[in-house]
Amino acid sequence: MGEGINHIVSWSIAMIMLIGIAYIFKGIGKIKLVPDSDENNDQIKKAQYRYYAKPYVMTSRENECFKTLNEIFSSKWFVVPQVHLSALLDYRVKGQNWNAAFRHINGKSVDFVLIGKESYKVICVIELDDSTHSKPNRIERDVEIERMFKEARIPLARISKFESMTKSEIAKVVTDAISGNFTES
Repeated sequence: MGEGINHIVSWSIAMIMLIGIAYIFKGIGKIKLVPDSDENNDQIKKAQYRYYAKPYVMTSRENECFKTLNEIFSSKWFVVPQVHLSALLDYRVKGQNWNAAFRHINGKSVDFVLIGKESYKVICVIELDDSTHSKPNRIERDVEIERMFKEARIPLARISKFESMTKSEIAKVVTDAISGNFTES
């Protein structure tokens, strides 16, 4: 009788093993083997993001300022809106961590940049300040922006009362910044 039980147990173990192996092979048949490449990984990552068009590039206040700046300066300079700091500031300074320096400016932008029509060089950066610039985190950001542009020797003009300023007052704030006579608007 003991031998009969051993025989049944052996057959049961063998059957379980065969069923397990069949199950494994069945599962492997469902797996699609795709070569693991950077291109495939990039496609997967890109497919995770969706975008839609913004109706406007600037706020209505920025649009009005853009029109005014063009009326004042377009004969001499290009007025370029919404420029990222990484387009204006070179972070690859010897002796500093370039990745950290890039991350520090990445995602930050200024409202307008005046570019020379013949030289294509940056003439002046213009920030259009509104009520958000009085918030503590924004004050800290503005101080840092001023420090960076001062160190890079790029003039920075701040316009805070745009709606109540005349074209000549706006022109004076910008030309004072360019000539180094920094005045508040």
